[in-house]
Amino acid sequence: MPTLLWSDDFALGVTEMDATHQEFVALLADASRAADADLPTCWQALVEHTAQHFAREDAYMLATRFAATNCHTTHHAMVLNVMRQGLAMGQQGDLAPMRQMARELATWFPQHADTMDAALALHLQRVGFDPATGAVTHASALPAEAIHGCGGGSCSPAEEPQPAAAAA
Repeated sequence: MPTLLWSDDFALGVTEMDATHQEFVALLADASRAADADLPTCWQALVEHTAQHFAREDAYMLATRFAATNCHTTHHAMVLNVMRQGLAMGQQGDLAPMRQMARELATWFPQHADTMDAALALHLQRVGFDPATGAVTHASALPAEAIHGCGGGSCSPAEEPQPAAAAA
């Protein structure tokens, strides 16, 4: 049985992202229920899809002034690297890492979609980004400078502390 099923709760309101996420969940389900003989092929399809999926989201971020070093892009690179390592092990006959990764991805994806992807979708909607054409209809809503970190206050550099005023 698949460890994750698509739910409309995952929908972000950006058609292209939602369709890609549905495909990811379906491919993860295929890998989760695959027989040992089929697992490397299913996992390879998932890795190839994920590489394209992450590349598209990374391109959306760059087009709308997220820096290449933002947390979301870095997170994509780390997850994809681990998935590729699992594929290499599976192609050598060690299927256990792929099975474990499938369970971990089923936990990871809803959290990633609900946080990083939801923030990206909101940003794309705010700036009027069309993923199909790359056009931005609300250029005035683009950030003045590239977004570094995660774009949230917790990743932004803190202001220098000010010395406390001397007590009178």
